[in-house]
Amino acid sequence: MLKWLSKRLIIAFLTIFFAITLSFFIVKALPGDPIDILTNIFITKYYMSYEAARAMAEAAAPFVPKGPLWQQYLQYITNFFKGDLGVSIAYTGLQVSELLAKAIPWTVLVVATSLIISFALGVLIGTGMAYLHGSKIDSFLAVLFSIIRSIPEYIVALLLLIIFAFNLKWFPTGGAYSSNVTPGFNLDFIIDALWHAALPILSWVIVHIGGWALGMRGSTISVLGEDYITYAKARGLPGRRIITTYVAKNAILPLFTSFMLNIGFMFGGSVFIEYIFSYPGIGRLMVDAISKRDYYLMLGIFNIIIIAVVIAALIADFLYGVIDPRIRRGTQS
Repeated sequence: MLKWLSKRLIIAFLTIFFAITLSFFIVKALPGDPIDILTNIFITKYYMSYEAARAMAEAAAPFVPKGPLWQQYLQYITNFFKGDLGVSIAYTGLQVSELLAKAIPWTVLVVATSLIISFALGVLIGTGMAYLHGSKIDSFLAVLFSIIRSIPEYIVALLLLIIFAFNLKWFPTGGAYSSNVTPGFNLDFIIDALWHAALPILSWVIVHIGGWALGMRGSTISVLGEDYITYAKARGLPGRRIITTYVAKNAILPLFTSFMLNIGFMFGGSVFIEYIFSYPGIGRLMVDAISKRDYYLMLGIFNIIIIAVVIAALIADFLYGVIDPRIRRGTQS
């Protein structure tokens, strides 16, 4: 077991290292320069001359990396493994780690809650669909979820925003909390934050619940056809025990890895949903970073996602062996 874990840790570290290296050179290869972009913003916003706007942009962004590309890479990778993610160009003078620390909790609130709700409901509905396989209800839900899965996130988010925020005025139109509440661990702030997060969460759940339901349906149908299920029924075991002990446990295994990887990708936020609802999460921060060519902020976001996904895959690999004894025996042999 220790040998297996050591091997996985080495693979995880190398994966992170090469992925971070690749992301660095991809980001640096993007067309556009942060000084040019800031110059154009100042010209458009303040009607300045090019020379004045350029001077203002250079003064506002003294943290643009300079020097040969290989030197920039060595400096970045060294600082990264020291825990220094660099300084933002767009948010002049602010550490990237500080910006991420502010944005990640909001993204986790929305995406983690949405992921848990959509996964739990999808598994329950998918299991029910499998037991009703071939019925009108099963056919209707299969078609419905297939249609919903094909609808882009931003369409669902816009519809919910128009109906429930602008027309019915049941929910706020954007933001993470109201200006008249004091941020902190108090009941008023928690309720207000959940109220603001409700529509982003609902948007995410609507789009993703169909995938989990259809996946669980197919997996459950496959398990129901196995010989050990037929044998369990022949032994006269109670239906509830067959569902919980044999069917559900084995049917959910193929979905488990996807669920864990989604936990890793959670730190990338949901770009369209956060942007539409003006939600201050990682997704919205990513849009700002890309549009302003904020190199260090882009790298910080991309690399946090890389690390989260690799760690989630590592945990999934370990837990899969705990859940499925056949895998555990394979790793020990």
